[in-house]
Amino acid sequence: MLYIGVDLGTSAVKLLLMDENGKIKNIVSKEYPLSFPNPGWSEQNPKDWFEKSMEGIRELTKDCDKSQVQGISFGGQMHGLVVLDDEDEVIRPAILWNDGRTTKETDYLNTVIGKETLSKYTANIAFAGFTAPKILWMKENEPELFAKINKIMLPKDYLAYKLSGTFCTDYSDASGMLLLDVQNKCWSQEMIDICGIREEQLPKLFESYEVVGSLKQEIAEELGLSKTVKVIAGAGDNAAAAVGTGTVGDGRCNLSLGTSGTIFISSKQFGVDENNALHSFDHADGYYHLMGCMLSAASCNKWWMDEILQTKEYEKEQENITKLGENQVFYLPYLMGERSPHNDPLARAAFVGMTMDTTREEMTQAVLEGVAFGLRDSLEVARSLGIQIERTKICGGGAKSLLWKKIIANVMNLKVDVIESEEGPGYGAAILAAVGCGAYESVEAATEKLVKVVDTVEPSQELVAKYEERYQNFRKIYPAMKGLFQELAK
Repeated sequence: MLYIGVDLGTSAVKLLLMDENGKIKNIVSKEYPLSFPNPGWSEQNPKDWFEKSMEGIRELTKDCDKSQVQGISFGGQMHGLVVLDDEDEVIRPAILWNDGRTTKETDYLNTVIGKETLSKYTANIAFAGFTAPKILWMKENEPELFAKINKIMLPKDYLAYKLSGTFCTDYSDASGMLLLDVQNKCWSQEMIDICGIREEQLPKLFESYEVVGSLKQEIAEELGLSKTVKVIAGAGDNAAAAVGTGTVGDGRCNLSLGTSGTIFISSKQFGVDENNALHSFDHADGYYHLMGCMLSAASCNKWWMDEILQTKEYEKEQENITKLGENQVFYLPYLMGERSPHNDPLARAAFVGMTMDTTREEMTQAVLEGVAFGLRDSLEVARSLGIQIERTKICGGGAKSLLWKKIIANVMNLKVDVIESEEGPGYGAAILAAVGCGAYESVEAATEKLVKVVDTVEPSQELVAKYEERYQNFRKIYPAMKGLFQELAK
């Protein structure tokens, strides 16, 4: 049997074909445009996602026995606001997770409604990237379009709707909307009222591994697949990546070095940190997780390489970096503002500590270290809750760099387990499809069989000590610059 995992990312959709033994048979990637109509804004056309996904599925399955394809599921970029009218037409471009236009609405939710109240309703506070502030922004700034809204959905759920006709979402992705009562797994009526919407405008809720429907007749014919192919709810990209790395059950950790960076800690118990510095979300395995999310991770390195150094030779730029733990240059990784743990859309990236002796390699090293330090900020919040993590899985484009993995292992003092498949969200989505089709009795049972660790990067206590000193200095930079960032924003 064959299962399709769809990783709906910010720059491309990546499609993966997996058999019941977890072997990846094919991978296809299709890019689509990203637009920035105003400074700090970030939008995409949902129709591009669908067109490229259809094109990708046809290419993905062209050489396989299509009768073997049993199910399709998703891992998708979270928080994006997709709105349809009563004709099922997209009303406006999707406002994405990394869009920073909602500072006013976020402040209103956190100060007027109040963080304690929000946490009581949803287990989380408002962040600029979340969906609820975007709904409030649209209500205030585009009232005519707001009045046309018939359906509110998340990016991957637009694909599920187009493929199956089912208006649905899953608990993990819905957790990032600030509309879900995370602990009780239902929509929060209080948040629905605050946003001025109706519950019928929100999708039906499913567990990530549950079947929501099957391919519509015309879709099946266009793809050359059977209309009995099941469509499984899927998960937010980070929860799907966690499934793809076996970060399910209790007390396991995954680091994702994608466009954004996350630290993801799975738990069978619901929990919230008192400052809401970490997100408390539902997990794709049916339980819960804590997550710290930084908005710019591998994208920091991409920006540094592509825009500043103007090179695509990423590996070559890292070859001569050998003096770990000794760099005097620091980098704040806040190109798009920051989420965890600062919740500051006005934060900006900065280099600190350069001298006339500073080299190209030191600047490159500072970028890699700055992202690692930013992730450690969230790890420290988890540690303050008494959560003891000794090792972590790792995924995402940045995880292909051995140097970066070594830096992370020593900055965070964790054993970093490298898994056989680096296709986090897509692989996790395919696993969810297999579980939904009955190939495995649970997500945990599936990952125990399918996810294999092939290498471990161990921290060196000498480097851990050196990086501890560097990290304590890094922690002082953002508080010192926060006031300046606010001034510059004026």
